[in-house]
Amino acid sequence: MADLKYYDIILKPLVTEKSMMAMEEKKYTFSVHPDATKSQVKEAVEKLFEGTKVAKVNTMNLDGKTRRRGRTAGKTAKTKKAIVQLTEDSKEIEIFEGL
Repeated sequence: MADLKYYDIILKPLVTEKSMMAMEEKKYTFSVHPDATKSQVKEAVEKLFEGTKVAKVNTMNLDGKTRRRGRTAGKTAKTKKAIVQLTEDSKEIEIFEGL
């Protein structure tokens, strides 16, 4: 397992229709490092975004898709996605405001 710092864990926010609907319930979706654990994701969100308190974290591993280039077949990289539920008294995450 890699030695991950909190700023290496969250790669980018995922903005889809489904994730935008979940934001009303204070659920935020992020693409995270494939080796990150739930406790590491919780720590990273609380350190990166001031005033946030994480209630729970759901993670899912996504396999790479098969892609073809002519006769050669390959796979894209595996990814990991995390859905972070904030507590009721927690602040909103700033990067999602105004979307």
